[in-house]
Parts: sequence; structure tokens; C-alpha cells
Amino acid sequence: MHMHYKNAIPAMPDVIVFNHRPSIIQAVKTLRIRIRDKHAKALDAMACECNMIWNYVNALSFKHTQRTGKFFSAYDMAGYTAGAGKEGLTVHSQTVQGVTEEYVTRRKQFKKARLRWRVSRGARKSLGWIPFKAGAVTFKNGQIKYAGQFFGLWDSYGLAGYRLRSGSFSQDARGRWYANICVETAIPKSAGTASIGIDLGLKDFATLSDGTKVEAQRLYRGAEAKLAVAQRANKKQRVKAIHAQIANRRKDFLHKLSTRLVSQNGAIFVGNVNAAGLAKTRMAKSVLDAGWSTFRTMLQYKCGHAAVWFEEVNESYTTQTCSSCGVIPASSPKGRAGLGIREWTCGDCGSVHDRDTNAAKNILARGHARLAAGIPVL
Repeated sequence: MHMHYKNAIPAMPDVIVFNHRPSIIQAVKTLRIRIRDKHAKALDAMACECNMIWNYVNALSFKHTQRTGKFFSAYDMAGYTAGAGKEGLTVHSQTVQGVTEEYVTRRKQFKKARLRWRVSRGARKSLGWIPFKAGAVTFKNGQIKYAGQFFGLWDSYGLAGYRLRSGSFSQDARGRWYANICVETAIPKSAGTASIGIDLGLKDFATLSDGTKVEAQRLYRGAEAKLAVAQRANKKQRVKAIHAQIANRRKDFLHKLSTRLVSQNGAIFVGNVNAAGLAKTRMAKSVLDAGWSTFRTMLQYKCGHAAVWFEEVNESYTTQTCSSCGVIPASSPKGRAGLGIREWTCGDCGSVHDRDTNAAKNILARGHARLAAGIPVL
């Protein structure tokens, strides 16, 4: 006996080969380069000016909204911030424009008449941020010139070979400064022609539709003991260093995995597991430690650069549906009671499934079905 669902996943279609793609893709990527610590004081001062500009347009926009019921646009604010350099500001005029444009973008994003104030001092100090546009920075002899000042950096990318575009200076929790610069670059297409489905999880970080399982790293849990020692000793810099190490190791793992998948495949389909929702449950620590959202973001932009098809598909019922016959039998694991079932046998066709591999195969099948159906014209 089995049950049929409207959204039951069809049996796996024939393999789709993705090879009709350009050999070279012009892409824009962001290079993050460490600035030498001796420039921290000058950058801190500029960041305070950016905070002042942000708070000024925040107050100005809020008062205008209260009086007229309308929002200020970035163009409207430009008239009030023109000539800021004559008032003693050292940041570039394009930085003033960049701050106002970013403010308008975030106000629309969060749908608020007033955003948080940026704090320049004290325990609640905002991390430093100085935006700039193309033409505001130049690179020469291993240094970046901005607003009449030269900033030395560890140039591991060879900036002299790139055409610099817009970007920003940003500060991390340890007070270190970085230059984030957008550049144009030519990226060869991925050599892969196969397609893969990915089921994200906590026991294993990812299970692929070919049966490969990627072990979960659990980096935060592995560092909890030494982190607790540093916190009890009130060593704030040590605590920040440990958190930075965890974040760097996680990004290194995710970058290597995502790069490998993109280089080996022509299409990647991943389940749309709700990381934000699970982060509000008792599994929050494990979910945040896994970094699902970061991984999907990496896959998305790397696929775009390498001309690889990427799509997040609805993963509902992918665990319960048999990837061989496409139905949801009574024998499949369901609800919380079925979380401990790692292998099961389809009562309809008799196929034996690994829980996560079956879900990954269904995600791949659903992605293929999406490509076959196409996107309707509205």
C-alpha cells in the first residue's frame, strides 16, 4: 500500500549534459586584501566621518518622512551633503555619495523610516566602514592611494594587473582593516558536464546524489573548550582571535568544497533548507556552525562565474519520496519519529535507500524536471 502526493517527485529522467557554454566568462569579483596595521589610526578617523555622515542622513531622512510622509532618495540627499569637504571632512566626495546610497538601500531593505545609529566609540562601537567608487582609488608600487593618502597592503593578488572598480575599506572585530575591491576578470568555464543534487544536513554536512557524503566539520564545537577558558579569564582579544580562527577555517572548508563541485559539474541543484528558521530552534548552534547559507551563496556566485547552472529547489518530501519509483510509500520515514531512520525500503518497488542519498537524488530529479518544464512567460 502506498500514498500518492501531488508534489511527488517523478522518477529520475535521462542524464542531462551541460556543455553548450562559452569558454571564457567576463566576471566581476571582489578581492579582499589586508591593509598594514600602521594605517589603522587614519582609517579609524575616516570611519568616524562616515558614521557621522550616516547619522546625519538618517536623522534628515526621518524628519522629512515625519513632516511629509515621503522618503528621501539618494538624489535628494545629495543636495544636503554637497560641499562636505569644505567643512573639514577628509573622505573623498564619492565616499559621501556612497554612504547616502547605501543608507537608502538598507532603508528600503528593512522597510524602516529610521535605521540604527552608527557608533564611533565605546563598547557598542560599529565596525569601521569606508565605501568608495571607481576612480576614487588608484594602485601604485604596492600601495593604494585614497583621499590623498597612501595605504600599504599585502598584495597577494597582483592588483597592478586589474582594473579597479568600486569597493570599500572595512574593519573586522579584531580591529584589522581590509580593502574590498571589485575587479573585472576573465574566468574559464567549468570543465564539468554532469549534474549533481545536494542534500544539506547536520550529521553529514552534505550528501551528493552520486552517494558521496561530506563530513560535517563542527568547528565551533571543537573550539568550545578553549573558548570557555578565554571567556572565563576575560581575555577579550583571545576570544576574538578564536572566533576569527573558527570563521576562517569554516570559510576555507566551504570555499574548497564549493570550488570542487563547480569545477566538476555543469549543473548544481541544492535543497532550500530553511537555515534561518532552524537557527531559532534547539539546533541553532549546529545549524549556525554548519554555514549552509554561506555555502549556497558561494555556490551561486561561483556557478555564475563558471557558467554552471545553479538552482535551489524545494526539498519538501524529498526524504519520504522513493527516488526509484517516485511515490511516497507508507514505509518511508515521516515526522520526528522518523529522524532516526537512516535506511529504509520502499514498500512499493522494494528499493533500499540511504535516507540522505535518496533525498539528494530527489533534489536532482526535481532540478531536472524544472529545467525540462522551463520557466513560464508572465
